[in-house]
Amino acid sequence: MALTKIEAARLANDMLLRGVIETIVKESSILSFLPFMEVTGTSVRYTREATMPAAAFYDVGDTWTEATPTFTTVTASLKILGGDADVDNFLAATYADTNDLEAEVIAARAKAIAHRFSETFVMGDTAQDPRSFDGIHKLISPAQTLSAGDNGGALTLDQLDELIDLVRPGKPELLLMSKRTRRQLTSLRRASGVVVETTVNQFGQAVETYDGIPLIVDDFVPDTLTQGTSTNTSAIYALKFGQGAGLLGLEHGGITIERVGELETKDATRTRIKWYAGLALFSELGCAKLVGITA
Repeated sequence: MALTKIEAARLANDMLLRGVIETIVKESSILSFLPFMEVTGTSVRYTREATMPAAAFYDVGDTWTEATPTFTTVTASLKILGGDADVDNFLAATYADTNDLEAEVIAARAKAIAHRFSETFVMGDTAQDPRSFDGIHKLISPAQTLSAGDNGGALTLDQLDELIDLVRPGKPELLLMSKRTRRQLTSLRRASGVVVETTVNQFGQAVETYDGIPLIVDDFVPDTLTQGTSTNTSAIYALKFGQGAGLLGLEHGGITIERVGELETKDATRTRIKWYAGLALFSELGCAKLVGITA
């Protein structure tokens, strides 16, 4: 059964591990939504339906024609994400509360891991970094891509509605965008007389919605994408989650904390945070993107 990291944190018995998971989720807006599937081995192979079988009407006595769907086999691999947190032994010995110092150092490393995952979730490209995984900007197919213009263009509400309609069946579960794009969308809605709707997320924070769909702002959605002659464009991603529906995170063993111990080359104690993780797009129709949004 696929669980989000918020649900996984509730199941963690180790308080340090639970704190690390909660820190990572809070620092990565997408992890509040993305479910994860446990993977045995280093990768997972799955099939996407490429074409549906044809159907037709027949008269009595007609010869029926057989038709079968076609499928595409896709492989998604687990990658190693993590970092070391070193606590200086002198500071640990002289600090008022050693546990507080260790928690601060580990929390800082957990934030860095969350930021790295978020950045890769959006713009990851194994052609540029084979040690990472492909992000949504690369995974979403050209057939599920809309453009604001050959050289970019201003965002319109009609374009956003068209983007939402590309995701099927049903609506996307969120619209992921940069802060700049969110400001543009808010301005458009105010100008059109539309009341800005809000909902409350898992952390009790107010989140804007569009047509009932949460608008999630992520600092790792860039405003510096190239579209034709424009080099300052951004994108909006309409996403669904789950096996068979859209995006699904992959992991083996979840986030783990390993006590490495005393270091030989410096007076410090090391704790390692590691995560064998990846990303798979099970249904191409479950995600879409609008690119070329200018300032």
